[in-house]
Amino acid sequence: MKKILSLILSALLVLGISSAWAEDEHVFTLAAPSGAPALAVATLALENPDAFRFVAADTIAAEFASAQADFIIAPLNAGAKLFKAGKSAYQMAAVVTWGNLFFASQKPGFQLTDINGAKLTLFGENTINASVALYALKANGIEPAQVEYLAGAANTQALLLSDSSAIVMTAEPALTAAMIKNEQVTGFSVNGLYEQATGFQGFAQAALFVRPDTAQAHPEAVKAFLAQVEASASLATDDVSKVAAAAVALEILPNLKVASRAIPQCAIRYVAAADAKEQVERTAQIDLAQFGGAVPEDAFYFTAE
Repeated sequence: MKKILSLILSALLVLGISSAWAEDEHVFTLAAPSGAPALAVATLALENPDAFRFVAADTIAAEFASAQADFIIAPLNAGAKLFKAGKSAYQMAAVVTWGNLFFASQKPGFQLTDINGAKLTLFGENTINASVALYALKANGIEPAQVEYLAGAANTQALLLSDSSAIVMTAEPALTAAMIKNEQVTGFSVNGLYEQATGFQGFAQAALFVRPDTAQAHPEAVKAFLAQVEASASLATDDVSKVAAAAVALEILPNLKVASRAIPQCAIRYVAAADAKEQVERTAQIDLAQFGGAVPEDAFYFTAE
């Protein structure tokens, strides 16, 4: 779904946020793309569903430029590139998703080695997702003969279902939806190949960004909010049914069957900026162009004092 989720945290008693929020009396706003990144805050969002506003997904750069939201969840490289270009002052507070990409086919007995010498259809030409996928394959000695691109994961999912010989890259939850429609579909995580190549469990995909003047004006409330996001993100591992119910209620995912199966494959994990820096730099080095030509500078990382 091409939506951007705007979460207005305005009813403190309803939300049940810690006393630090109440003392600060600041009203935070948060914008996040629908789909896997929004799962990190789904349980928080469900507590105040009337506070959401949805706009087109391709306006994320404008979201940074307008500097209206206190927090933004967005592709990490997009935030880093805008920061380097001076088009955003938002700092990265944490990485919240670590790669939901999969190679898939309905070919009988499909294995990753089948990609060797074959046609591979990816989505997102000239994006960090495509760069990471091709890097992970090459690092593991797998070389497609031909690479073609479609616009998004929904497009490659459609090809996966319509062409029994196709090998594609898609993403969760599109992969789970395809598997439910066709039991012949088999998928292999890009993260598995990435870990074999780098030793890291996933690449830095989407991050939580904070507006610096918000952090400076309301430091204790920001700390409280970050703790709430971390707790919410952990539920994607610790209480999948709760996150699934929230995701369906918020129309982030289509139904409980898809949500329950897809969420564990979305690599939702909150890692604070200081702890994620090495992994961010490793991801950036795969395709520096997607990060503005260099790894992010130290000022890009937010650390609560």
